Formats: sequence, C-alpha cells, structure tokens
Amino acid sequence: MKYDKIDTEMFVENRRRFAKKMKQDSLAVLNSNDVMPTNADGIMGFRQNNDLFYLSGIDQEESILLISPQAQDSNLREVLFITETNEHIRIWEGDKLTKEQAREISGIKNVQWLQEFESILHLMAFHADTIYLGHNEHIKTSTKEIQTREDRFIDWCKARFPLHEYGRVARITRDLRIVKSEEEINQIKKACEITGMGFERALGMIQPGVHEFEIEAELTYTFLKNRSRGHAFLPIIGSGGNACALHYVKNEDHCEDGQMILMDFGAEYANYYADITRCVPVNGTYSPRQRAVYEAVLRCLREGVKMLRPGVRLDDYEKNMASLVEKELIGLGLLDAEEVANQDPDAPLYKKYFMHGTAHHIGLDVHDVGNRMIPVREGMVLTCEPGIYIREENIGVRLENDYLVTADGPVSLTDHIPIEPDEIEDIMAKNAIPV
Repeated sequence: MKYDKIDTEMFVENRRRFAKKMKQDSLAVLNSNDVMPTNADGIMGFRQNNDLFYLSGIDQEESILLISPQAQDSNLREVLFITETNEHIRIWEGDKLTKEQAREISGIKNVQWLQEFESILHLMAFHADTIYLGHNEHIKTSTKEIQTREDRFIDWCKARFPLHEYGRVARITRDLRIVKSEEEINQIKKACEITGMGFERALGMIQPGVHEFEIEAELTYTFLKNRSRGHAFLPIIGSGGNACALHYVKNEDHCEDGQMILMDFGAEYANYYADITRCVPVNGTYSPRQRAVYEAVLRCLREGVKMLRPGVRLDDYEKNMASLVEKELIGLGLLDAEEVANQDPDAPLYKKYFMHGTAHHIGLDVHDVGNRMIPVREGMVLTCEPGIYIREENIGVRLENDYLVTADGPVSLTDHIPIEPDEIEDIMAKNAIPV
C-alpha cells in the first residue's frame, strides 16, 4: 500500500454495524471489482469495490468477503477469501497478501484462499434464508451497459440458490457510509492536505503560454510524491471559455494572457477523496470583471455553506444557494431585477449562468453514496460549490470546498487551501518558477 495503514478497528466496527442491520438467518457476499482491460493485453489500474473496502480494508483484486452473523459455527461468521500467491504470480506480478497480512488489515480471523469459497458458501447458504448481494447502486449511475463482477456473481448465485430471498448490500452500506467515522475523516483530511500541496505547486508555474495539461502534470506529480495513487477523478483544468463546460476534461489548450483557469480536482488517499475548485488568473492578476465575478461566487460560498447544519434538507439548501446566486447575477448586470421578479418559477432566469447543484457527499467516491431525501446529519462530509458561467465573456468561476457537518456548524476541511483572490495573486507573484 502506498498509504499508511488504517486502524483495523474501523473495519471491525463497520462490519459490526453492517451485521446489525442484516435479517435473521442471512449472509452477505461482497466481491472485489474487476481488473478492467484497455486493449490487447493491457489493463487499467485497479480500484477496489468501495463496500468491500469499507467492510474489510482489503485493497486487492479477486477478494471476497462473506458475513453471516448468526452462523452456528462462530468461525464462519466472517470469512475473507483472497488469492494465493504462486510462482507464476510472483514472477509476473509480485506477491499478493498473505493470510496473516489480510488478518492484520481487516481484523478477520478466518482468512481462506479463494479456491475454498464455493464449498464454504454452499455450506453457509444451506442454513441461510436471505443472501445479500452487492451491486453498483447510485442515484446518478447506471451500469446496464457494463457487466461487472458483481453482475456475474448475481447470476451465478441465483442459478445455484434459486429459492433463497435476496437482499441488497448497498441498501445497508448507503445508510452506514453517509456518516463518516473519525478515522474516515482523518483519511479525507489527508487527501485534502495533499490536494492543497498540489494547488500551491501549480500556482507557481501558471503563466501565459502554458498548456492546461502542464498544470495537470504538476498536480499529478505532487499527488504521487505524497503517497496518493493520483487524482480522485478526471481533473478539470479549463482556461478561458473551457471553464464554462462543466465537465471539461480534455485539458489540452494553451492558457492565454488575460484568461482565468478553472481548476476542479482532488487527490485520492487510502481510497478516500478530496474535491476542490479554484479559479486563478493566467497572468497572475484578476481583471476587474474577473474579480467581480470571483468575489460574487465567493460570497455565495461563504453565505450558502452556513446552511449545512444538522436537520437541514439539501433541497432547501439548494434553493437558498440558487437565491444567493440569483442576487449576485443581478448585481453583476447579468439579470434584470424586474424580469426576475416576473419570471416563470419553473424556468428561472439564473439557469442561464448557474445550472448545477452545489452540494454532494464525498468519501470513498467523489459523489459518495447518500440519500438526499433525509436531513443533513452530524458527521456527513459535503462539498459546497456555487458557480457563475458567462459564456459570452469566456468567464467561468466555480469555487468549492469540502465540509464536515458538526453540531456547531460546518467545518472546512480545505480552509488551508488559498481561496481569497488577493492571497492567490500574492502566491503567484512570489512563487513563480520557470516553465
């Protein structure tokens, strides 16, 4: 592992809480993600199934976790299956986890080689009425065009145990993962810390003529050097009009004098993510118009985030943020106050310049699992990211921080990362390095 070892007790406690929500006489099976191909014999970098990682800490492919809280044999209540290293694997890939290493990471005493899985599952299924299976469930995601390892296992399992009742692992983990433990918050803080290092390094090399991908490269260098596996998601480095494309990820253009650059990025650390957005002037100084738009968005961020408190509904929060942005758009001369007062409420005028939500859960995913229908709870980690996009002026500004919800209000996990325009200009002037 590139990252420091996570306290085993976190995974032990996660499994305890998960098991408590399972039905009587049930078992749960969680599979690791596939190693996905590129072309020919190439493969993509492996990324663990988040629910499996959350419940075991195991960060290796071809791993299976089996949980059966009421198993008569106490040794079968938690079983972890991992790949056994052989001489061929050792030569071509290096060693895999030993049983002892897997026990130390996960806190699971019964660790078996993968070839034992079918016989043990058959034994346990005989005494179970319900089998919980995993699937990639997210309100914004559909995997119907991709058959995953979990999809294949669902088919396999139902063919062998057709009379069992089936349940959803994700229905339980979605409720558990929405509130972060202290140890999880520590991992997110580390991801945020590395993200800030990357931003300050990038500020020192931004100047007219650099490519967007060169800025991305500085971030990548800093992330990898500080024990991150890299970007939490495809980074958005959009200069000029590219900043008005919400998910611009080509990062291929020159950054020209007089433009601003929108940088939406974050480091991964121990499978936990950071996500920030900053907007900086290519030449080191905001123009009066750029600064006016920037400060308008910053006011929305500072005022809007105050609502991220226990008990608030995210729908109400989003309506409040939209009102704040609408007011700033009038102040910037982009909307007419009288027209806004008489607008169609189903087609608000601000949508021309502000068209996205401003809060999402963050954790093991950049858009982490959550339930927008329930009120905000203490221990949630959410982003706040208002924006204004003026395509006719080639100005796009979005500002984003990550916040821990507490009883006393939101606590920024990214307040160490410069956001004030004067501070950004100052750092760019002092830290400029030859490109």
